[in-house]
Amino acid sequence: MIALTRFADSDFVYRFRRSPVTVGAAALTMFFIAVALLAPWLAPFDPFDPAKLDIMDARLPPAWRPGGTMKYLLGTDNQGRDVLSAIMYGSRISLAVSVGATGFALVLGVTLGLVAGYLGGRVDNFIMRLADVKLSFPTILIALMVDGIIRNSLPRELHRDIALYVLIFAIGISNWVQYARTVRGTTLVEKNKEYVQAARITGLSPVRIMAQHVLPNALGPVLVIATLGLGGAILTEATLSFLGLGAPATQPSLGTLIRIGNEVLFSGEWWITIFPGIYLVALVLAVNLLGDWLRDALNPKLR
Repeated sequence: MIALTRFADSDFVYRFRRSPVTVGAAALTMFFIAVALLAPWLAPFDPFDPAKLDIMDARLPPAWRPGGTMKYLLGTDNQGRDVLSAIMYGSRISLAVSVGATGFALVLGVTLGLVAGYLGGRVDNFIMRLADVKLSFPTILIALMVDGIIRNSLPRELHRDIALYVLIFAIGISNWVQYARTVRGTTLVEKNKEYVQAARITGLSPVRIMAQHVLPNALGPVLVIATLGLGGAILTEATLSFLGLGAPATQPSLGTLIRIGNEVLFSGEWWITIFPGIYLVALVLAVNLLGDWLRDALNPKLR
């Protein structure tokens, strides 16, 4: 309780409360997370269950448009799926893939950054040159390449089952460099300080020194990068799904829903793509605003 009271009275919380935009972004982010987690209970229908779909209800407009019905508040898509329910379930997939990819990139990047900075020499040169090569290519291009290689290497009947895992790996492997560079820089500074030297003298292994002594000093910048990277991962997942390389059509993410709606956009069924697009923009905007504030709040030069 004492620690919680101190945190509530800290400058960090005070700065958060003093920023209405940040409070709104945090509330909106928590709302999107809650919707994704509670989709099976909040959604009016299960859009992933083919037995509950009726093709006769396909392409119905929103409830306030002529021909619409209150049964489908935001209308239906070309398969008769309720757009509102599809958005809820789709955000669940988009967030799951993005969080998984960000976590994978964080673990990989932090590990490589610690090893490169602490060991130095040829190991450092190899990892950093690998990072330079990665930075020579756009993130989406690397994700497309990795996704294509994995899919072509595996039997077609497995594609649907492993699609989300392939997405997580493809996005994560293309976003580790920022973490590695940041942690490497911190490690180069910290490894020559007295407390690290003392830890070496006491006989601690390099792994324990990196994990217990060096890593905590890099957690602030890493947290900021992860928050900002989450928004980028959501957009990357949506882009891959829009291009047809993401989540399968039977389990559509927000990007897949936008792609499905884009195919019939000029036929007048604008709601199939507009509503998922608005939801995606609001989600990314909220996460990015929260990440921008966190970056400023954890920057000692701006305090």
